[in-house]
Amino acid sequence: MEIENLLELVKSGEIPVSEATKQISEQISQHQSRIEHLGFAQVDIDRERRTGFPEVVFGEGKSAEQIISIFQSLHKHSNIVLATRVDQEKAEQVKSVLSEVIYHPAARAITWFKKPLLRVHEGYVAILCAGTSDLPVAEEAALIAECMGSHVERVYDVGVSGIHRLFKQLPLIEGANAIVVVAGMEGALASVVGGLVSKPIIAVPTSIGYGASFQGLAPLLTMLNSCAPGISVVNIDNGFGAGYYAGLINKNRGE
Repeated sequence: MEIENLLELVKSGEIPVSEATKQISEQISQHQSRIEHLGFAQVDIDRERRTGFPEVVFGEGKSAEQIISIFQSLHKHSNIVLATRVDQEKAEQVKSVLSEVIYHPAARAITWFKKPLLRVHEGYVAILCAGTSDLPVAEEAALIAECMGSHVERVYDVGVSGIHRLFKQLPLIEGANAIVVVAGMEGALASVVGGLVSKPIIAVPTSIGYGASFQGLAPLLTMLNSCAPGISVVNIDNGFGAGYYAGLINKNRGE
């Protein structure tokens, strides 16, 4: 029984305070126990109930064996299991044990589905990237938005050095419920898009660029200092965070 209902029953005198206290304590204990201990990891198997999407595995720095164990734990409780930042070699090791997993090389991610992935939300998310070198980050964003049930329209290689390419895609971009803009170098694309459309923008600076780009610090500062309104900025190369945020926006637009 939900806590709010319990409190209403206490208020009406249908159950005593002691019984409500007991049931609330049991509920808290159950929620706290929904963690699977693997020794090297504590898997949050309750996250999907709380947030609407299961825990996502950050694969970088984890061994293939660790990813396999975490995947097996999550797969018992969720339809979707996802790991980001996984290279080809590690993915092949995982697939040798879990044959049903799918490796997405462009996104550098692994997915495992119990049933086919469906587009369950109306509208779509537009993923823009300035140059082909930014594709891994853009594809990471696209994949997570798709895993959250959103349709994704990809608009790639539309950086400001050839801005006419962007203008041709404006009707498609403007039609999105959320827009992810991925750019390295000086990171100007987010500001340009922000001055052209009326939809929320999630800007992702990438570590792509020459020396003075400082591994993404230059585009990060450009995006943070943008004079265009309606722009949120995630961390350098954080396609996952941008795709998740865009997926939430698209989901909530339909509710």
